[in-house]
Amino acid sequence: MPSQFGKGFITNIMLISKHLGLNPDRAWSGLADHMTQMTLPKSFKGTEVEEIFGILRQKIMWHQQGMMDAEDLEDVKKTLNRLVIAVDGQLGIDDADVGRFD
Repeated sequence: MPSQFGKGFITNIMLISKHLGLNPDRAWSGLADHMTQMTLPKSFKGTEVEEIFGILRQKIMWHQQGMMDAEDLEDVKKTLNRLVIAVDGQLGIDDADVGRFD
């Protein structure tokens, strides 16, 4: 049976990032659903990736929609950036960087 909200790791990172591109008043609706079947690959167990993944999960799951939406969304974006940089680091890319969009 296909997953309703995405299943995997990178797949769910992509789905979460779609939400993070929305306005804060729309971004939170359904965002936590993508954490339901988000699975940490075994190769990342015991690494910084696992630690940041846990932080991301907590920030998304514990958010109270309608309260500090913009501030919490910005914090989740920063955490997701840290996560993908950590993934790149584990994959052997030592100088990964999300860049600046000023």
